[in-house]
This record gives sequence, C-alpha cells and structure tokens, in this order.
Amino acid sequence: MAQVMQWTSALSTRPSLEAAITEVVDRANGALHGKADLGLVFVSSVFASEYPRVMALVAEKLSIPYVIGCGGGGIVGCDDGAAVQEIEENPALSLCLAHLPGVDIDTFWVLDEDLPDLDSPPQAWIDCIGVEPQDNLYFILLSDPYSSRVDELLQGLDFAYPSAVKLGGLASGRPQRREGGLFFQNRYCSEGTVGLALRGNICLKTIVAQGCRPIGSVLRVTESERNILMQVESEDEGKPSTTTPLEALQSIVQTLDPDDRQLVQNSLFMGIACNPFQLELKPGDFLVRNLLGVDPRTGAIAVGDRVRPGQRIQFHLRDAHTSAEDLELLLQRYQQESGDLSPVGAVMFSCLGRGQHLYDQANFDSELFRRYLGEIPLGGFFCNGEIGPIGSNTYLHGYTSVFGIFCQP
Repeated sequence: MAQVMQWTSALSTRPSLEAAITEVVDRANGALHGKADLGLVFVSSVFASEYPRVMALVAEKLSIPYVIGCGGGGIVGCDDGAAVQEIEENPALSLCLAHLPGVDIDTFWVLDEDLPDLDSPPQAWIDCIGVEPQDNLYFILLSDPYSSRVDELLQGLDFAYPSAVKLGGLASGRPQRREGGLFFQNRYCSEGTVGLALRGNICLKTIVAQGCRPIGSVLRVTESERNILMQVESEDEGKPSTTTPLEALQSIVQTLDPDDRQLVQNSLFMGIACNPFQLELKPGDFLVRNLLGVDPRTGAIAVGDRVRPGQRIQFHLRDAHTSAEDLELLLQRYQQESGDLSPVGAVMFSCLGRGQHLYDQANFDSELFRRYLGEIPLGGFFCNGEIGPIGSNTYLHGYTSVFGIFCQP
C-alpha cells in the first residue's frame, strides 16, 4: 500500500524569535510525528536583524533533510486553531512541514554571477542548478529582491526545463533598509536564489491571480520598438483600423462608467496575450504588465515588458472588487478542472500591495482560497514580486497572488 503524503502549517506571532521557532516546530513536527522530509520557513521582516540566527535555532529543535525559506513583509500560516492568518507588518513566523513518501527532493542556491547567459545551451542551466530534467518536475524559487537577473533565471529554467512547473516569490521587507533574506539548509543567504525541485509521487497545480479585468476590445500590435507600443490595429466588427495606442485608449475611456474612468487614472495596466494562436481570449490568458508612460505627441505608450508586432493586447483595470472576482473565477475553474486530485497542502505567494492594503480587511485571499479548497494547511508570505506561470512560460509578476497546490497522484 502506498504511503500517504502529509502536510502541515504552523504560525506563531510571538515577539521573541526563539519562542516563535519553538512554537511552530513543536506544533508542526508534532502533527507529522517527527516524519518531516521538507520544511519551508517564512519569517517576518520585523526579525530582519536576527535573520542570521534563524536556521541555527531551527536546527537545534528540528532535524530535517531539506529546508529553504525567506523573509517577508507579511507572513501566512495556520494558527493553533487551524485558521489561516495573514500577519502584515507585525512579528510572525510560519513553518510548513511535509512528509513526502516516494518524492525525490533537490535543493539549490545560485548567485547571479553563477547564472549562464541566455545564449547558453540547456545543459549549462542544468549544470548550474544541479537538477536533471524529468517528467513531473516542480520548482519552488525564493529570490533576493535586489538581484538583477531574476527574469533571466526564469527564462533559463523555462529553456532547460520546459515542462516543469515553477513558482515562488521575491523576499520582502522595508526597501529603505534592503531587508530581504534567504534561508538555505543550515545557513543564511543575503543574495541570489534558493530553490527546491520535487519529482516523483507528487503533483503541483498553480493558480496565478493577477487581479485585473479587461476593458475595451482586443487590439493587435502593428508597430513597436522593444517596450514602446507605437501603432495598434482594432478588429471590431471585422473592420481593421490602425491607430495609436493612446487614441485607442481614449476611445475606450469614452465608453466607461465614471468609476472606471477614475480607475484609469491610477490603476490602468496592459495585458499581453500569452498564446498568439488562441482565438478566444479569457481572463487569465493575458500577462498583465505596468504602463510606464505615454508620449502625448506621438500617442506611443511604454509597457513594462517587450511587445512585438503581431501580438494581441488589451487594456486592463485593477481594484479590490476586480482582484477578488478574478481570484474567485480562477478558483472555480480549478475546482472544475482538478478532477479526482485531492489537495493535501498549499503555499501562497502574494504581493505586498494586496492584503489589507487592497481589501481593507485581513486574510482575504487566503480565506477565499480555503473556501473553495477546504481547510488544507496553507503557508507563505507577501512578496516583492511573485513567480508563476501564465500559459507555457514563467514570469515575475506584481500585484498578484500565486498559489501552489500539492496533491498526491
């Protein structure tokens, strides 16, 4: 008989680092009867000055083969009543432990200077990471927010491991103090990326909620230069007409209600269709990027990513209602498509700009998640950038909640 995968999450809000670690280790390790194979540690940036002590304190109380973690401006975990909590800007420490029979685990720590360049062959990336490509391979990645090559790392991993699922986030804290912090096995790391690879008797499903809704019609890029959008084509009613992106936006704004017109002033984004061959585009089929600026003279718009002629784009808006609606829609879709897979645990990597700052209430995303998936153990943190797939590629996002759902096949 196959052994059953087990997962648990424990959260402490004690103001003493030692007391917080003791509490979460006792609860989580006790729940698994000391059989943990893997640990994920997320520590509030309130403890930033004590980050170098974290793994030594954990090792004193817990013997575990594989453990990674990071610091965060907000921490997610389950309290001693099994209720999920999102603790923002206050002391908190979360520990997820998993017993994973039949699962092979690799951990790695890579620095920016060790990464191959993007012209390197897949084997160079495989040698750098130290993980052989296989079917059913899953990565969790935690990166220093001040590393300059996170996008390159994700492109390289997609190149070397095209079928592998990758998710995670950038450590966070108070940027003026450069608070990040990564934990890898028994050490504290101040830069680079720590990660783990899982393969074998495990399945990892993802939900990437970018929290936006489209406005206006889908446009096709006809002229662009790097990240500057210069001409677009509208195909409304089958009558192509070319215009500047600013003129297209102005036409869309005229059709909006007063509330949405107000949102255009400070919550306007660009969605780039991930699959150029997909005929019908739905929410979740776009990679959402910031708008960086407008040239009123030429009507050009700068986008926070490269845009190419032939790509389809659509303007998007974001607010609390839209973010909630987007996540709920994706959770409903997951329920419909998950089949017989039963989740045993999950991780949550959410933007610092969400949480109470967005919804004006605590625990919103995590409670909505559990409403659809049940009271499974959930842990994670609030990020400076979220890592997750859209379509067949992996991206660094903003203002997003990324969930990883662990199941036993």
